[in-house]
Amino acid sequence: MPIEFTLDFERPIVDLQKKIEEMKAIASQDGVNLEKEIESLERKLEKLKRDIYKDLTRWQRVQVARHPRRPYTLDYLARIATDFVEIHGDRNFRDDEAVVCGFATIGDYKTVVVGQQKGHDANENIRRNFGMMHPEGYRKALRAMKLAEKFHLPVVVFIDTPGAYPGIGAEERGQAEAIARNIREMARLKTPIVITVIGEGASGGALGIGVGDVVMMLENAWYSVISPEGCAAILWRDRAFAPQSADALKVTAQDLLELKVIDEILPEPPGGAHSDHDEAARIVKDAILRQLDIYTKIPTDELVERRIQKYRNMGVYIVKK
Repeated sequence: MPIEFTLDFERPIVDLQKKIEEMKAIASQDGVNLEKEIESLERKLEKLKRDIYKDLTRWQRVQVARHPRRPYTLDYLARIATDFVEIHGDRNFRDDEAVVCGFATIGDYKTVVVGQQKGHDANENIRRNFGMMHPEGYRKALRAMKLAEKFHLPVVVFIDTPGAYPGIGAEERGQAEAIARNIREMARLKTPIVITVIGEGASGGALGIGVGDVVMMLENAWYSVISPEGCAAILWRDRAFAPQSADALKVTAQDLLELKVIDEILPEPPGGAHSDHDEAARIVKDAILRQLDIYTKIPTDELVERRIQKYRNMGVYIVKK
């Protein structure tokens, strides 16, 4: 994990944190009572975090979603799940480490978990392919979801990817077909599917494991048909226009809730999920359990029909007579 990484707009927060740490060190070494001063600065720090993070632009939220200290799927599972048993491979080609699949107990629920996984350092990112799944990753995810259906277990999904892997090998092994098959099969899977976008949600790379009964997003995550940089490269022929693209695409959780693409926004700890992994995990766990309480009580046939209608009702179209 990076020792230090700071976004430009986070600099006032980091400066104040350092000042608090310095005062604590002085109090510890010299025996000086600075308790009141430290408490005052800590209150100021919490207010500063809230003030900065409540007014972030869309592009700034994209940057937060990509923060290298942000918790990923395995970070959440370490905090919210017990008895996690990972399964590997698609029974066809190989194991894709860009996606984690397995059985886990969350609260009182036995579940099947599917989540895209990035790395916290360069070596792990290379091994995880930066969270970009190959076709065998989508096939592994579908294999896990079919096991969930067989054993009547709900599926819990964590989305966090800059997109499906666009390499030649992935195309040769049927990247588009694998994503399309997952979308079709998830739409009619006979078990509850609860989805949380925890970071990046780019294009079919996200949608390939993103069809569910309920879709939640952390407030600083983003979800779109294309990345802001990709859109800028197409429309302006210059990736420097990514901030404008983020505005045009309406990538934030608030945008997508208004467009009825997602169902709920999950608040993050002050300073973003990367500032407090434990609190972020608590928020996500509580939300998942709340949704499981709802969707595990719905009869299977009704559940599938509601899911299909949910996606049919998205968007606006005009029928010309």
